[in-house]
Amino acid sequence: MSESAEQVQTTERLWQEFRQEPFPDSLRRATFEGTDVWLIELDIAGCVLRWLDNNGTLDSKNSILLQSRIEDLDRVIPEINDPVGGQYCQRLHQLAVLVSRNLPSTK
Repeated sequence: MSESAEQVQTTERLWQEFRQEPFPDSLRRATFEGTDVWLIELDIAGCVLRWLDNNGTLDSKNSILLQSRIEDLDRVIPEINDPVGGQYCQRLHQLAVLVSRNLPSTK
């Protein structure tokens, strides 16, 4: 199995596991730097689904969005006081980073 096929397979498994998790109540109204956490999650989920639907590729618009949301999570995660919310965002971050690994650089 190629590395990219393995990455898609791993991402599919992690995505299915992530989808089983309910969105933590502690994050429902959480806002960091003017952005709602649920919106960060929604954008990442959309990018992950597009990436999976396109066999491990994203267009430049979604690549930029995904990278931006990873950076948002980098700032958000240390501010979360609830362990359940923190773990949820860590898993979301792990999934986003896995998808972004082989994308073209947006910098």
